[in-house]
Amino acid sequence: MDANFSTGCIHTLFEAQVQAHPRRDALRWRGETLSYGELDARAGRLAHHLAALGAGPEVAVGVFLPRTPELIVALLAVLKAGAAYVPLDPAYPAERVEYMLGHTAVPLLVTTAALAERVPGFAGTAVRVDADAAAIAARPSGPVRAEARPGNLAYVIYTSGSTGRPKGVQIEHRNTVAVLRWLHDHLADDERAAVLASTSVCFDVSVAEIFGTLCWGGTLVLVENALSLAQLGEPVATVAMVPSAAAELLRMGAIPPCVRTLALGGEPLRNELAQRLYALGHVERVLNLYGPTEDTTYSTCKDVEHGRTAAMSVGRAVSGTTARVLDPALRPVAAGEVGEVWTAGEGVTRGYLGDPRMTAERYRPDPLGAPGARMYRTGDLGRVLPDGDLECLGRMDHQVKVRGFRVEPGEIETVLTAHPSVREAAVTAWEHRGEKRLAAHVVAEGDPPSATALREHVRAHLPEYMVPDAVAFLPALPRTPNGKVDRLAL
Repeated sequence: MDANFSTGCIHTLFEAQVQAHPRRDALRWRGETLSYGELDARAGRLAHHLAALGAGPEVAVGVFLPRTPELIVALLAVLKAGAAYVPLDPAYPAERVEYMLGHTAVPLLVTTAALAERVPGFAGTAVRVDADAAAIAARPSGPVRAEARPGNLAYVIYTSGSTGRPKGVQIEHRNTVAVLRWLHDHLADDERAAVLASTSVCFDVSVAEIFGTLCWGGTLVLVENALSLAQLGEPVATVAMVPSAAAELLRMGAIPPCVRTLALGGEPLRNELAQRLYALGHVERVLNLYGPTEDTTYSTCKDVEHGRTAAMSVGRAVSGTTARVLDPALRPVAAGEVGEVWTAGEGVTRGYLGDPRMTAERYRPDPLGAPGARMYRTGDLGRVLPDGDLECLGRMDHQVKVRGFRVEPGEIETVLTAHPSVREAAVTAWEHRGEKRLAAHVVAEGDPPSATALREHVRAHLPEYMVPDAVAFLPALPRTPNGKVDRLAL
């Protein structure tokens, strides 16, 4: 798997592997196998079809598909057409999908005939991979004359927003290629030989799984979710997931002997869990990964030592990235002192789609970088340990991580208070058996609704991972002396 870093676009890295290994297995799914050549040809035809309909540089294209090989084909096709993909999860409520479609103003939507019926308000052109299969198959499979460059948009990932609406993070090709280069150097070829693709494409770890494998000649094993590993009938060498999923698989005795490398991120990793994974005997590497979507998937990495007894850190910055701990005046704090974590370098993304105010607040000029360079404010507290590793100490705000997904409680609170029987609501998180859970504290307006009814109300507007696990009714929310909700008391 020879590296070719002369290109700055994701799809051209993949195409280099097609040229080098056209017959190698690229994708496996439920007994179906696609070679690099076959995957490239299918993606090429769809790319030509999209280009004929107007896809090109800086054009956002929605991808609203189930987890089948056609999903991977579509992601590659959008990139090959020079455009940027906007992933939409079929498990999301219709309201959220329609908001994301409207916010990005996508003119094209790659979907199926059945899923297209779920977004009747979509004003653009729906490309239905099943109903339009004949027209797509008639297209050529060769390269599309797209002018995508490293600075062009590659995809838009939506994260939970504190204002009650999700935020669209704009990631360019150059941002992703930087982390792909690091993945090439940090994982061996045999670790990429079979990589589990279990993360939703609406979550940025999917980028590392999919393109960190296909851009360097590995084989992607597509499954529904990480817990599918328990029933998987073929070997995989490397698995990425949140620590809570790894703990559950460990409890089930469902991490097969073929798994050698576990890349864990999205929530804090306890050293005790890492050592239990090593105790299986066949696990050779446990990686503790940290990074916000705004810094393109991974900012730091720690190869956890077998037998480690010290407190867990998130390691050092990945190549091309810098992680700094700064005081409120944006000056570096001394080693061991607590400050806010900022990231800088090639992974810092373009900003939030359609939100220049929030972009200006979270992305600042990098005083230590090249002219025009910026750094990103993570909102995480941290400190540099004596050995130079970064230790994360939690959030400065109310944001929490639930099963690896970033959740702004304010977004859930906005939905809860939209219910006619809710006057006020506050959402907090607590830890249960090593996993974060959400609790809604509600002040009713008149007769209180049932907890089940409130959870169903949230489920109708937000993804499943944002539905509170518990609902508590209170006569009033506790307040601090300055009138703010006392979340510590909750």
